[in-house]
Parts: sequence; structure tokens; C-alpha cells
Amino acid sequence: MTNRTSMPATMLPLEREVQAAVHGQRALAAYLATKVETQRIQIFDDENQAHQVELPTSALRLLVDILAELADGNAVKVVPIHAELTTQEAADMLNVSRPHLVKLLESDALPFHKTGKHRRVRFADLMRFKAERDQASEEAMEALARQAQDLGMGYE
Repeated sequence: MTNRTSMPATMLPLEREVQAAVHGQRALAAYLATKVETQRIQIFDDENQAHQVELPTSALRLLVDILAELADGNAVKVVPIHAELTTQEAADMLNVSRPHLVKLLESDALPFHKTGKHRRVRFADLMRFKAERDQASEEAMEALARQAQDLGMGYE
């Protein structure tokens, strides 16, 4: 049985892979303006036989993003986001330290539950918290900008 989460060593794409990514990204992006939930693509085997594969449109959008990174010469690694995150995974997604995240959890700023002695954060709760934090930050920046304009500090 193969482990889906084990990944080969991360390596930069070869020049021919970069060129294939450029062309593939352009071709796929042209078809993703659709509102349908799935898309059918064709894959050709070693004997040049076509096989249709139905994929979620969201997966193809992700593939376009991956191809864009490869086209820029960047290495890409896909990391699954589970419905429940460890405190380290949640901290990484918020770009904060794990101890800071634990303080948020313990102050009830962010809901969590325990699995044994380990804290777990629901992905949906984390995204809601992040959106609220980002909104509050945006509002604070707008208030500061208005204040600077009112005080004539040269921000027009």
C-alpha cells in the first residue's frame, strides 16, 4: 500500500518541464472560466490511446496554479489541509508562533477541542478567525489613513 502523503525530494523543474508548464497553464486556464463543477480531460497512454478523465474544476484550477509556479521555475509541493489541524499547522497558516496560537486558543479567541491531550483546530474555524482578523486589520489601516489625511500628514 502506498502512502499518499510521502513525497519525493523537492527539486526545481527542468527547462523542458518549465516550457511544458507554460503551455499547459495557458491551455487549461482558457477553459476554467466555466461554472460547471467538473471537467473532462483526455490523457494519452504510452500507446497514444486517449482516455477521458473527469476531474473537479477546483482540481484543475489548482493544477493551473501549480503549472504557473513551475513555469516560473519554482519547485512545488502539495500539502493536504485536513478538516482538523494540529496547533503547529494552524499557527503556520496564520503565520504566528505555536505558543501565540495556544494563547489564542486558551483565551477563547479561537475554538478548539482536545483529542487526548492534543489540541485540534477545525479548518473552518481557523479560516473564519483569519477572515475576521484580516477584516479588523484592514479597518484599522483605513482608520489610520483617514487620521493621517485629517491631520495633514502628507498622505493624499
